[in-house]
Amino acid sequence: MNTTGRAPGFLTKSELQEFHTGAAAHAYRTFGCHALPGTTGRRFTVWAPHAQRVALVGDFNGWDIDATPMDRLPDGTWVQTVDGLHDGALYKYAVTGADGQTVLKADPFAAHCETGPATASKGWSLEGYVWHDRSYLRRRAERDVYRAPMSIYEVHLGSWRRPENGLPWYRSVADELADYCREMHYTHVELLPVTEYPYEGSWGYQVTGYYAPTSRYGTPQDFMYFVDTLHRAGIGVIMDWVPAHFPKDAHGLARFDGTRLYECKARMAEHPEWGTLIFDYAMPEVQSFLISSAMLFFDRYHIDGIRVDAVSSMLYLNYARRDGEWTPNRDGGNINLGAVAFLQKLNTTLLTAWPGCMTIAEESSAYPGVTKPPYDGGLGFSFKWDMGFMHDTLDYLELDPYFRKYHHDKLTFSMMYAFSENFILAFSHDEVVHGKCSLISKMPPPYENQFGGLRALYGYMAAHPGKKMLFMGGEFAQFSEWAYQRGLDWMLLDYPAHRQMQAYVKALNHFYLATPQLWEQDTDWRGFEWISHEDNRNNIIAFRRVAKDGSDIVVVVNFSPEEQQEYRIGVPITGTYEEIFTSDKTEFGGSGMANGKLKTENKPMHGQEQSIVLKIPRFGVLFFKGKARAKRRTKAEIEAAKAAAAKKPVKRTRSTKAVAKSGTKAVARTTEKAVAKTGSKSVAKTTEKAVARTGTKAVAKTTEKAVARTGTKAVAKTTEKAVSVPTDKAVTATGGSK
Repeated sequence: MNTTGRAPGFLTKSELQEFHTGAAAHAYRTFGCHALPGTTGRRFTVWAPHAQRVALVGDFNGWDIDATPMDRLPDGTWVQTVDGLHDGALYKYAVTGADGQTVLKADPFAAHCETGPATASKGWSLEGYVWHDRSYLRRRAERDVYRAPMSIYEVHLGSWRRPENGLPWYRSVADELADYCREMHYTHVELLPVTEYPYEGSWGYQVTGYYAPTSRYGTPQDFMYFVDTLHRAGIGVIMDWVPAHFPKDAHGLARFDGTRLYECKARMAEHPEWGTLIFDYAMPEVQSFLISSAMLFFDRYHIDGIRVDAVSSMLYLNYARRDGEWTPNRDGGNINLGAVAFLQKLNTTLLTAWPGCMTIAEESSAYPGVTKPPYDGGLGFSFKWDMGFMHDTLDYLELDPYFRKYHHDKLTFSMMYAFSENFILAFSHDEVVHGKCSLISKMPPPYENQFGGLRALYGYMAAHPGKKMLFMGGEFAQFSEWAYQRGLDWMLLDYPAHRQMQAYVKALNHFYLATPQLWEQDTDWRGFEWISHEDNRNNIIAFRRVAKDGSDIVVVVNFSPEEQQEYRIGVPITGTYEEIFTSDKTEFGGSGMANGKLKTENKPMHGQEQSIVLKIPRFGVLFFKGKARAKRRTKAEIEAAKAAAAKKPVKRTRSTKAVAKSGTKAVARTTEKAVAKTGSKSVAKTTEKAVARTGTKAVAKTTEKAVARTGTKAVAKTTEKAVSVPTDKAVTATGGSK
C-alpha cells in the first residue's frame, strides 16, 4: 500500500483522465514500476499512444522483446505485470513506434536507474526509509520565506569534497556537508541537478530520469538520508530542476513512441544553442508529467524548494533564434503562451500543497511579474535570481579602481528595480566556469587588493536587499575555476589569506542572520533608503536598512584601495552610532581599523540634520547601529514635574509611640533569643568592645545625629531593622530602646 492508501495494482479511469487533462500532480503513483501489495509481482505502466507495440524487457527475461508483451488500454497506455521481481531488477520498454522502428526506452517514470554509461531503469520501492525531520517540517510550514533570512550555499555534489577514488555517496557527504553549512551559518543548500542524467559534463542539466535521483551517488533511500540529515541540522535543501529542455539520447524521451510525443510538434522542437529538445508545454500530458516530477521530490524526498533552470528560454519563442527561425504565438507575439500557463500551474500546485516551500526562477530578462501571483498576471514563483545585480556588480569590480568612478551607475542601478520582484542575489556556478575565472580572480591585482575587493563584494551583497547565494569555493576564495571532474581546492585553507576569507564569510553570515534590518523588508522600499550614492570619485556608497519595527542600521561600503580618515555622512538620529560589524578586522585579513562609538554633530548632510565623521578602511564594509540621545528636560518641564509630585498625597508614617511600643518589646525578645543562642559571654564581650571603642558619648551623639538627619520615620524604620541584631551594640548604634 502506498502513501495514498490506494493499492497500485490497478488503474482507474479518473487517474488516467487527470493525466490526459493536465490535472495530475501525482502521476508517479500511476505510471512506472510499482510493487503489487501482498504479492511478489510488479506492475509496469507506460504512456506511448502512437506505438504499434510495446514489450517489457529486462534481466528477468533475457532482454527478449518477444517474451513479455504489454497490453494497450484505449487511451494509449500500456500495462503489464511480472511476478518474482526484486528491487534492482533491470528493465526497459521495447517500443515499436509509429515509424516501424523498435527502440529500447528507459522508463520515463523510473524511481531508480543504472549508473552511466549503462541506461536501464531499475525496479525500486521508495518505502522503508524512516524520516527524522518531523519537527523541521512543522517549523517550515509555519515560516514566511519572504520575511526570513536566507543564505544559500550552492553545491555540486560530485565535486564538493571528492574522494581519491570514484564519486562521493549521498550518505558519506551528508553529515560532513550538514556540519559545514551549520558552522558557516548557511540556511540552505542548493544542489545542481540530481535527477538522473547520462552525460557527466552536463552537470545534470540534460535529464533523462525526471523521477529518479541520480544513481551515481547512491540509491533513492540514500538521497532521503541526505535530505533528512541536512534537515536535522536545520539546513533546507533546494534542488535545481530542468523542465526547459531534454537530451536526444535514444533511451530517453526523444521521439518516445516514434513521434514527437513530449517535444514540440512544430519546427521549434530543437533548442538552437544546446542541441537539445524543447517540451511541448501546451500539451496536457506534458504538464502532468513535469508537475508530477517536481511534486515527487517534495512529497517523497522532503525537499524545500526547486530552482527552475533557464526560464527565459521557455518564455520566449525567439530565444536564441534569428528572424524567420521562430513561429509567433496566436497573438503574433514572441511569448510562449503554453509555457506561461504551465509555469503558473506548476507554481500554484506546488506552493499550495507545500506551505513554507519555495520555487525560484533563473530568469535573465525583464519579463514582468515573475514573482507575482498568477491571479495578478504573474508566473507565481517565490523568488527570481537577480541576474542584473550579479552582472553589473561583477563588471564594476573587474575594473581597475581608478576607472570605477566612470561606472558608478553599475553599483547603484540595481536599486531602480530592487523591489519589482522578490530577488535572490546569486553568485552561481555559471560565473566561475568556461573561462570566466573564479570570483577572486576577477578582482584586479595586487594580491591583497583581490582579497579586499572580494570582502567588499560579499559585504555589499549581505547589505543589499534580496536573499543571498554563493557557489561553493567562493567562501574561501578559490583561485582556480570550478571543474566538475575534481574536488575543491581545500588545501588553500593552509594559507592565512584563504583561512581569513572563510572566517569572514562565516562571521558575515552569522551577522546577517542576527540582523533583521537586513532581511525583514527585502521586498519593500520601506526596508531601504539611500544616504549617499553619488560619491563616485571615492567609490563609496552609504545607505540605511530598516526592520519592520522601524529600527535601522547604517551601511557604508568602500570599493577603493584608499582609506578615508575623516569621512562625513548624514545620519537620521541625534545621539551615538556604534560600529557593530566591519570587514576590516585583522582576523578577516583587514588592517584592524575600527570606529567604536561615534557621536553625532549638528552639521546637516545628505538631507539629514546631523552627521557623523568616521574612518573608512580600504575596501571596507561597515555597519553602524544608532542610539538616540536622551532628551534633556526644559526648566518648565522640571517645574511641572515638581508641582505634580507636590500634589501627590503624603503616606502616613508610624508614630513615635508605636515605635517606642514595638521597639522595646522587639529588643527584649531579640536580645533574649540572641543571648540564648550566643551565650552571655559573647554578648558581654561584644558590648564591652563597642563601648570601649565609641564611648557612651559617641553613641549618644550618633543617635542624635541620625534622628536629626532622617526624622522619626527613618528612625522607626532603622529601629525595626536594628532590633533583629542580637547585641546591645546594634541597638545602641541605631538609636533604638536601651
